[in-house]
Parts: sequence; C-alpha cells; structure tokens
Amino acid sequence: MEVRHATAPDQIPGATTAWLRSRFLVEDLFAPGEVRLVYSHEDRIVVGGALGPAALPNPDPLRAGHFLERRELGVVNVGERPAVVTVDGTPYEPGPKECLYVGRGAREVAFGDGAFYLVSTPAHAGHPTALSTLEDAEPVRLGGPEGSNERTIYKHVHAGGVRSCQLVLGVTVLEPGSMWNTMPCHTHERRTEVYFYFGLPEQDRVIHLMGRPDETRNLVVADRQAVISPPWSVHCGFGTRSYAFVWAMGGENQAYDDVEPVAIGEMR
Repeated sequence: MEVRHATAPDQIPGATTAWLRSRFLVEDLFAPGEVRLVYSHEDRIVVGGALGPAALPNPDPLRAGHFLERRELGVVNVGERPAVVTVDGTPYEPGPKECLYVGRGAREVAFGDGAFYLVSTPAHAGHPTALSTLEDAEPVRLGGPEGSNERTIYKHVHAGGVRSCQLVLGVTVLEPGSMWNTMPCHTHERRTEVYFYFGLPEQDRVIHLMGRPDETRNLVVADRQAVISPPWSVHCGFGTRSYAFVWAMGGENQAYDDVEPVAIGEMR
C-alpha cells in the first residue's frame, strides 16, 4: 500500500508536472492476481485496483485486524463482463459499471476473474453489503451534443440509494462524440473526491483540470488511472474520445449537491 500525505493549495504555484502527478495522479493500479492500494490522507480515502482472482489484503498502514474493521468499501466492475466478488462466503456478481457496496465489519473479500476498481472510506457505523445494478441506480441523462457533454449518471451509493456511512459513489458514461465532464465545474469544501477514468482506448487521454479555480493546472490521464481531488481543488476534464469515469467522495457529509460552483468565466 502506497501512502500519500495531504496537500495544500499554496503548494501548487511553481509545482512541476512530475510533482503534480506524484501527488494527485494514481497510476499502475492493475496487475494480474494482485490488489494494489493507495492510502490518501485527504479524508483518509483508499483507492485501489483488483485484477482477479485475488483477495483483499490487510495492509499494515491501516493498523487493523482486517481491512474493513473500521472501513467501508465500494467495488465497481470496470471490466467488460459480469464478475464475481465474494464477501464472507456470499457471492455477488456485478455487471460492467455496476457496484458492490461492502459494509464495515466484513472480514473476507475475494475478487474473481475480472477487473475491479476499489474505493474505501472510514466508517463509524455498519450498513449491509448490497449490490447496485445499473437499473437500481436510476440513470439520469444530462447535457447534450452542443456542449460535447451528453452523459448518463448512475448514482450507486448515496443517501437515496445504497446506504453507507460516508461513501458516495457513482459512474458517469459519456455518449460517443461527447468529451467534457463536470463543466461548469465545482469544488467540495467538505469532501474529497476521486475520479477514476476507464473505457479509453490505449492511445487516448483525458486532460484533467485541477487546482484552485483561479489557478488551474492539468494532468494527462490514461485509461484506468485515478485523480485525487482535495476539497480545495476543481475536478473536470476533456477527453480525446468519449469514456466513462467513477466518481467517489468521502468527508463531512453525503449531500450530493453540497458544492461550491465555479462559473466557466471565473476559471484561470
């Protein structure tokens, strides 16, 4: 498990591309038969990738009897076919872009033959393990081709869907010909958010904007890479081709609309 410390906006001016990538971009999450994890001190979010078959480990930095002793977990199938996740002996089979929420206290999580993106936040209360399908997520279509942002949002883990302690998670899928996400953008002063991009061809990229609204920077992001967005940072992007991304948040509350909107004309 890689451990990353929290950052502050006054560290951004003068930062090199290499420094920005080392602090905010998460690469190399997937390796056959492994579960790779990154622990961020930004709201103590853990992100990871599992390329099964593999089992969820209990890394020493957690100082816990087992991974989910004091945590909850979101597991998103980012492969192209249904795949099995087994929690304490009970199998679940999320399809592509579907999510399995695993509640605090589960002791054993095993990943079958597939690719899974993982997000974990601390949890002070337990909620039942539950599978959220694309139909359960009540898809909402937003945007349009005129703004190159026609997309479908699937809200899996939230106050009105699968319940959790603090984790909020969903998947956004852009239509062919649409490339922009989350524009106009915003910040979350009370939550950290992580974007995980997937469904990009190998040669394509997403240009992800980050930083304070009046002093933005960019990260060039490839398929199956994640960007950690602290509460003070905007998060939005433009792809060279349409794609999908998992958005996940943890922090002070679960209010989906608790954002500080930024007008496009205010960005620098």
